[in-house]
Amino acid sequence: MNLLVKPMVCCPQRFVVHLCTHSTKTYHVTSKHQNKIMEKLVGAAGGNQAAGGAGGASSYEALKKLDQQWLQMRSMTTTTQGMMMIATRKNKRRQEEEQVFDAVVCGGTLGVFLATALALKGMKVAIVERGPLRGRVQEWNVSRKELRELVKIGVLTDAELEDVIAVEFNPSRVGFDGGTEVWVKDILNLGVSPEKLIATCKKRFLGAGGVVLEGMGVSKVNVFDDAAVVLLDDGTTLVSRLILDVMGNSSPIVRQIRWGQRPDGVCLVVGTCARGFENNSTSDLIYTRTPVTQVGSSKTQYFWEAFPAGSGPRDRTTYMFTYLDATPNRPSLEQMLEDYWDLMPPYQGIKLEDVEILRVLFGLFPTYRSSPLPAAFDRILQVGDASGIQSPISFGGFAAITRHLSRLSSGLMDALESDLLDKENLALLNPYLPNLSGVWMYQRAMSVQLDINPSPDFINNLLSINFQCMEKLGDPVIRPFLQDVIQFVPQAKLLISIMVNKPLFIPQILQQVGFLPLLDWTRHFIALAAYSVLWLAIAPSLLSWVESLPKEKQYVWRRQLEAWQYGSGFDYNG
Repeated sequence: MNLLVKPMVCCPQRFVVHLCTHSTKTYHVTSKHQNKIMEKLVGAAGGNQAAGGAGGASSYEALKKLDQQWLQMRSMTTTTQGMMMIATRKNKRRQEEEQVFDAVVCGGTLGVFLATALALKGMKVAIVERGPLRGRVQEWNVSRKELRELVKIGVLTDAELEDVIAVEFNPSRVGFDGGTEVWVKDILNLGVSPEKLIATCKKRFLGAGGVVLEGMGVSKVNVFDDAAVVLLDDGTTLVSRLILDVMGNSSPIVRQIRWGQRPDGVCLVVGTCARGFENNSTSDLIYTRTPVTQVGSSKTQYFWEAFPAGSGPRDRTTYMFTYLDATPNRPSLEQMLEDYWDLMPPYQGIKLEDVEILRVLFGLFPTYRSSPLPAAFDRILQVGDASGIQSPISFGGFAAITRHLSRLSSGLMDALESDLLDKENLALLNPYLPNLSGVWMYQRAMSVQLDINPSPDFINNLLSINFQCMEKLGDPVIRPFLQDVIQFVPQAKLLISIMVNKPLFIPQILQQVGFLPLLDWTRHFIALAAYSVLWLAIAPSLLSWVESLPKEKQYVWRRQLEAWQYGSGFDYNG
């Protein structure tokens, strides 16, 4: 079976911290002094202007705080007694209020795109953002196809799209220690300025009549029969027909829904943006240069990615990340960051004392098999990372949500216009997607299991074989996969190619994955085939019939057709 890796999309939400500096001082970083180094960077930043979503905090203390959350997550020290009830359902009708919004979007950093799309269609929309509604300094890396989704839904013009691109580069490398090296073009090859992008969308949102409430967090949501009432932490009350939760993995509503659940998978990532790279015209989508590594009392496989940064021709962002389960003896972010200082220079072919550290980045991304998250309450829907729509390999953020903006904006308009805002109808907007669910086996194959002791080179060999076969099969197989799209025919071709060319490697794969995960993957793979047939053979004949149905039935069938399309990967258009 084919066990693959998708490049981590470099636009994480909520659990990321970055530290900024505009100092010209060169830092010689060692693991013993990283506390002092990071605090110097914060001090040099002069004021630490925070941005919503990724990059909200900025100190060594923030790293320790995030590590404490990671410790609690893998130790399961939380209890049901300590659960904070943010969202509650009330049976009685609310009192009439003067102003009722069609939608209140909680979490503006990524929520502003959907909010703007709805406002442009005539909906009365408000955005609630705990901090200031502005983008971070660090670029988001996406493909042009993904970015054009914002033009498709009217959020950006063609000219504005070009203006928000901070840097463009080609080609990109995929490579594994001692094995295959593949070069591709036009995949995650744009660095988009979140500052410009969010400022542009915010201006268009306000121009369409939208309301922005900054510096206010969500304290409570009470759902009544005819509306939802949002209480903000400054005492402000908003009444809305629909609440969109775009607050990412750290959403308090998501924490309530998933309370007591241990994540099925976690990605830990550390990195920097630094100045001083002479050869800086290409990127790495995913790269390894070491076998399985002992980190503390646990073993893990380190992966790398790197991109030119838009802040200068010699500026480069490098990330080191790993996939883990959430068991107690897994390494901390601080341990990984110490390894990063040692491993990044030979990876990039530089000396640490020759580069200027501009930003330090680190993040924690938990994912769950029960995703996308179905609506748990009437009038509340999780969107983006909050819903778990991201792949457990690519880990979401900006590029993950753009793929679904067209589907979500049209679906939400249908729901609002037909007043289909109960949890059963809203759940149709976060449907089962077999191509997403099947990726869990890939995540397992790329992480070192505690109860299995594979060869230190197993993961590198596995990925090398997969990409070697994909390269031979050509663009129709490798390009969709590298853009976070799983399709049945390319996957079937790859499976056959591996079985024919590397039959002796199959038993090792089965040992690494395990019988039950393999059985689970088989179920999703069969569903992927079924969804492909339904979309290609059945859906075209249903389109005119669906349009003849009453609005309520149209809503249900449109969501079903979208589930077949997106669940089979046929939303991908090259």
